[in-house]
Amino acid sequence: MAARSIITIDGAAGTGKSSVAQLLAKNIGAGCLDSGAMYRAVAVLAKDFDIDPKDGPALAAKVNGVGISFNWENDPPTVMLGGRDVSARIRELDISGIVSSVAKQPEVRAVLMDQQRIIAFTHPLLVTEGRDQGSVVFPEAVVRFFLEADLEERTKRRTKQLQEAGKDVHPDVVAEDIKNRDHIDTTRSDGPLICPEGAVVINTSHQSLEEVVCEMERIVHDALKLK
Repeated sequence: MAARSIITIDGAAGTGKSSVAQLLAKNIGAGCLDSGAMYRAVAVLAKDFDIDPKDGPALAAKVNGVGISFNWENDPPTVMLGGRDVSARIRELDISGIVSSVAKQPEVRAVLMDQQRIIAFTHPLLVTEGRDQGSVVFPEAVVRFFLEADLEERTKRRTKQLQEAGKDVHPDVVAEDIKNRDHIDTTRSDGPLICPEGAVVINTSHQSLEEVVCEMERIVHDALKLK
C-alpha cells in the first residue's frame, strides 16, 4: 500500500474524529474506516457471549470465528458482526464502558490491526480514524492528523449523540465515562493514544465541522496533489 493513499486521524473520544473523517473522505473521494467501530464490535461480542473484556485470547478467537466487516455500500459504512448490523448497538453507553478495556488486549489489537491493513489494500484512497492509526497501524501515512478538544465540549457532543439515539443519559455520567476511557487509552502498554510524530494537531473545541474539514482538506490536497 502506497503511503500517499492513507490519511490518518487520531484523537480521544469526543474530539470529532468520526464526523470529520466521514466528511473529509466524502470531499476527496476516499473510503472511510472507523477503526474504533471495530473495537466496539468486539465489545459487543464480549457482552453477547459473556466474555471477560480483559480476556484477549478469548476475544480474538471469537472475532476470528464470527467476523467483523463493513458494508461499504452504505454511507457511512455499516458495521457488521457476522451477518448482523450492529452500527447502533456499538454506540450505546454500556459498550463505551468496556471498549477501552477490550482495546487494551494485545491479541485483539493484533487481529484488528491486520484487518485494518487489509482494508487499506482494498481502497486506493483511505481516510482512517481512531487512536493508533497514525502512530502504529499506518505510521507511513503521508498525512496524519491529531484532534483535540476540551472535556466540556467533548461531553456535550457525546451526550447529544446519545440523546439523539434515544438514550436517557446525564452529562456527568458521560463525562466520567470519557475521563475513564482517556486514562485507559493513554496508559495502556500496547498502542497507547499519543500524538503521532509529525502529525498536524487541530483543536476542534471552538470550530465547526465544516471549518475543521476545510483546514484538513487544504492540507491533504497540498500533500497528495489532488485536484
